[in-house]
Amino acid sequence: MCKRLEEVGCAAVMPLGAPIGSNQGLETRAMLEIIIQQATVPVVVDAGIGVPSHAAQALEMGADAVLVNTAIAVADDPVNMAKAFRLAVEAGLLARQADRAAAVILLMPPAR
Repeated sequence: MCKRLEEVGCAAVMPLGAPIGSNQGLETRAMLEIIIQQATVPVVVDAGIGVPSHAAQALEMGADAVLVNTAIAVADDPVNMAKAFRLAVEAGLLARQADRAAAVILLMPPAR
């Protein structure tokens, strides 16, 4: 679907992280990774982002931005929650720019 949106001229694509308003995070991680890798327009992860760490993860994955609504709107202190999201987005972007080391699978010798 995102490829089709690009083909018809959309300036950005906005795939869901999880159902709207669910605050479940990046439940569609595998799909998001494919979209981010193949997109030629900005990718804005929308919906499902419930805590600042979800936003940081999206930026670390390569998303260009996130759209956060419910998590801030329903917070007991929306001003501080918005600040926390801003800091998380900055952290995620910095982490991506730092180009983390590749994950390594460590094999343990069999127990005797």
